[in-house]
Amino acid sequence: MAITYPLPLSFLDDLPGWTTEFELLWRQEQSRTAGGQTIAKDLGSPLWQMTVRSKVMKPNQLDHWRARLASLENGLKTFRAFPKSRCYPVAYPNGSWPTGGAFDGIAELTTIAANRKAVSLHDLPAGYQVSIGDYIQIGDKDLHMVMEPALAASDGYTGQFEVRPHLWPGVVAPRNAIVFKPSCVMAIVPGSVSTTADLATGRGSITFQAIEAR
Repeated sequence: MAITYPLPLSFLDDLPGWTTEFELLWRQEQSRTAGGQTIAKDLGSPLWQMTVRSKVMKPNQLDHWRARLASLENGLKTFRAFPKSRCYPVAYPNGSWPTGGAFDGIAELTTIAANRKAVSLHDLPAGYQVSIGDYIQIGDKDLHMVMEPALAASDGYTGQFEVRPHLWPGVVAPRNAIVFKPSCVMAIVPGSVSTTADLATGRGSITFQAIEAR
């Protein structure tokens, strides 16, 4: 069976390790005035970047993951990625939704502020808490981090709350808003994969970096 790309969420799910870094890469130009003021100018919307580190693995398992990473061809191919600390929102560890299993983790983007950095959602359970540090996937691939808290009313609607990065050009409401394992599409940073094994035991760990692929 042919491998299809981007690799699904199960790729990162199955890796015995952690996303030790998951943050925005700001694409900015900076200059400093004679008076000491630093001026930053955006050259494009920021992209998500991450660092992954595995646990120490036995030789056979290490070779398995060497092969899995080789299938990504040093950045030519892509995979779906998410911060492993935020499979679920802050307020609902392990999916303890206000309505239990009736909620599938998919809401809907309702409104977008004129500044394109605030949104509102609906189709959430009544009383659902949006927390600072939550992630939301809008549409197929746009990943955003929540900057301020919000609460869903009894009808499942929230007021507007800010996210970063700003919504990408062309994104309009309504659109799916995923709060369970929200993800984006990433590619390996070329040359960042390290799979060094211990000389005595053959055991080793894997580290690599990846960046959002638009």
